Amino acid sequence: MLIDWFTVGAQALNFLILVWLMKRFLYQPILHAIDEREKRIAAELADATAKQAAAQKERDDFKKKNEELDGQRAALISKATDDAKIERQRLLEEARKAADALTAKRQESFKREQQNLNEQITRRTQDEVFAIARKALTDLATTSLEERISEVFTRHLHAMDDSAKSVLGEAIKTASDAALVRSAFELSADQRAAIQNAVNETFSADVRLRFETAPDLISGIELSANGQKVAWSIAGYLTDMGKSVGELMQAQAKPEAAEPKPEAAEPKPQAPEPKADPNVQ
Repeated sequence: MLIDWFTVGAQALNFLILVWLMKRFLYQPILHAIDEREKRIAAELADATAKQAAAQKERDDFKKKNEELDGQRAALISKATDDAKIERQRLLEEARKAADALTAKRQESFKREQQNLNEQITRRTQDEVFAIARKALTDLATTSLEERISEVFTRHLHAMDDSAKSVLGEAIKTASDAALVRSAFELSADQRAAIQNAVNETFSADVRLRFETAPDLISGIELSANGQKVAWSIAGYLTDMGKSVGELMQAQAKPEAAEPKPEAAEPKPQAPEPKADPNVQ
């Protein structure tokens, strides 16, 4: 079999041309397309990785913000709870103070009412005692109450003990003004003269006296000089009566159950004799 080298050469040349053409127009673009595709895929993977990292960062930030919000919410709730407790305590304290103030005001009002009532009872008792004493003295001895009080006061001056007499006598001697005689009623000229004589005899001196009317003595007479005084009045009796009335009012305000006790035999009424109540200061 004969080999046609021209044909072989031509075919080889054709093959080489075909390989060059394929490499130039087919294989090279394919390789280029594959490189571009690989680059695009790599870029897409890098972008996806970046997006994933950004998403992870956002998720971490969101989680951190949620944790911060949870902490802030817990702090706000705790602060609100503490503020509510403080406000509740403040309101309770204000309510307690208001209740205490109201109680104190009621107690003060009750004390004023009780004091006013005691004063009214004292004045009413004073008027009644004076009226009864005047009538009794007028009926029994034809002597007025004022005259009887003046006599008791002069007798009280004569009955002073030595220490009280010495203190008051020294006060009278060292006083720059005349000794003051205060009485719950207007003294007559005879009563003033009797008191003047009693004072002069008691202190063995010619004592200058000036007389004033003082209803607050509650039917009594008072001699004072340089801060020292001697007095006699029915105030002591009325004070004891006021204490008894006050105890009775308190017993009525706070009733207590008590077993009845057998009543003692009542003593026969006797006419009271005024008692001297020395008050030397």
